[in-house]
Amino acid sequence: MTGGTAIPIERSRYADFVALTKPRLNLLVIATAAAGFYLGSRDGVDYPRFVNTVVGTALVAGGASALNQLFERRVDGLMRRTRTRPLPGGRVHPVEAGWFALLLSVAGLLLLGLGATWMAALVALVTLVTYVAAYTPLKLRTSFATVVGAIPGALPPMIGWAGATGGLSREAWVLFSIVFLWQMPHFLAIAWLFRDDYARAGFPMLPVVEPDGRSTARQVMAYTGALLPVSLTPTAIGLASELYFVGAFVLGLVFMWLALGFARRRTDRDARLLFIGSITYLPLIWILMIAART
Repeated sequence: MTGGTAIPIERSRYADFVALTKPRLNLLVIATAAAGFYLGSRDGVDYPRFVNTVVGTALVAGGASALNQLFERRVDGLMRRTRTRPLPGGRVHPVEAGWFALLLSVAGLLLLGLGATWMAALVALVTLVTYVAAYTPLKLRTSFATVVGAIPGALPPMIGWAGATGGLSREAWVLFSIVFLWQMPHFLAIAWLFRDDYARAGFPMLPVVEPDGRSTARQVMAYTGALLPVSLTPTAIGLASELYFVGAFVLGLVFMWLALGFARRRTDRDARLLFIGSITYLPLIWILMIAART
């Protein structure tokens, strides 16, 4: 009987450590880093460096997520959607999680530095530090943490660009700006949908501290409105063709229409539509940019 239960237990432990890396969330991080690398490879893709950049980014992102869960294990235990995570569930010891996170982070930074470029490693280090040392503690103190959290969330395409080119040109900053502005309506939609959960855990998200939703609606409209012209910039700077411009303009109008629907009615249904629109918008923008790269 002992031999019959060893495999499920091993698999469960493996799954718990994988869960610490937030694999579904970090899939977007990996994808944007890969897109940034491809867009920066104007003279052809260096595939060994590409693999090192993507894997290194994935390791650093996984380490950052594990550290985030380590520091938030108490409040995670108070929220319905996070209380079954490995740390609040007691399935992984905090010391184990800490060593696991540090191992992933250091391995990822070294892989980026030695296998891609040290600029990519530096940007990844900034991502790690701002996510863990700035965004994570601020979440319990101020709703402005959402803006701070959008900074490390927007850096992965810059890691990719730096991995391909060794530097950070204006194109890299445009990619950063698109992802940064996109994140705000995306995060605010999530905050609205889970506002009761966040309130229970003591997170002062904007929909928690201002329950009528007017400030949330204004910010959603402001960031979505700013995203539209910024998303057209790749064509203006020669990174993408006119085909991208047309597609990005249409996608931006649809995104703004969803944002306006939420701003006018502030219902869970409209927040859910905005969330679905956001997770559809970003991959399509990247696909368009890659397909229409000049």
